[in-house]
Amino acid sequence: MLEIIMTLFIGFVLAVSVVAVVFKDEVRSTRERDPAATNILEILLTYAGLHALILHRIAHVLWNMKVPFFPRWLSQFNRWLTGIEIHPAAKIGKGLFIDHGMGVVIGETTVIGDNVTLYQGVTLGGTGKEKGKRHPNIGDNVVIGAGAKILGNITMGDNSYVGANAVVIKDVPPNSTVVGVPGRVTKQDGKKMETMLDHVHVFDPIMQKIEELQNRIDNLEKDNK
Repeated sequence: MLEIIMTLFIGFVLAVSVVAVVFKDEVRSTRERDPAATNILEILLTYAGLHALILHRIAHVLWNMKVPFFPRWLSQFNRWLTGIEIHPAAKIGKGLFIDHGMGVVIGETTVIGDNVTLYQGVTLGGTGKEKGKRHPNIGDNVVIGAGAKILGNITMGDNSYVGANAVVIKDVPPNSTVVGVPGRVTKQDGKKMETMLDHVHVFDPIMQKIEELQNRIDNLEKDNK
């Protein structure tokens, strides 16, 4: 019995070590972007986003090998296990961080660059029933806030940020913020967006215009008194 326990323990340690090496970029991104991540072992054992990526990498290899049925089954098992649905054909770069992850959907023809952050409820989906490339291309260092929807064959430029619950249906240039429904773009003076932005204080150009108009009305009313 003791030999069985020792064998299982050694196997567990080896498996954890292999995952830590193979997914070192994902572990690093988790430690950098989540203040709740206290150590590597906790990330490896308890982070659903990392588990979803591990299963997706396996499914993606099998998909590229044209293995029938099993890659799709594995992606559905992944969804059941983690709450994150990733089509096995989706192409994902290194360093992806999926925070919490419940309800995240990544469509078949999605392409995700390096060091991207997705919060819970994000959808990278298609529009209509068209064939071929129908899901978004996400650039490097992009942050997509909770509940945001990126729909169609569009491109999110590098270093961009999508506010919570925004719906993006058009291309977004690099170094931009997108807010609202439908998504409205505001440039950020060509500066790289930080990955740990406060979702509450995202700049909204429409609200800024409304506030400017309100200030002008207030000033006009004061002048007329």
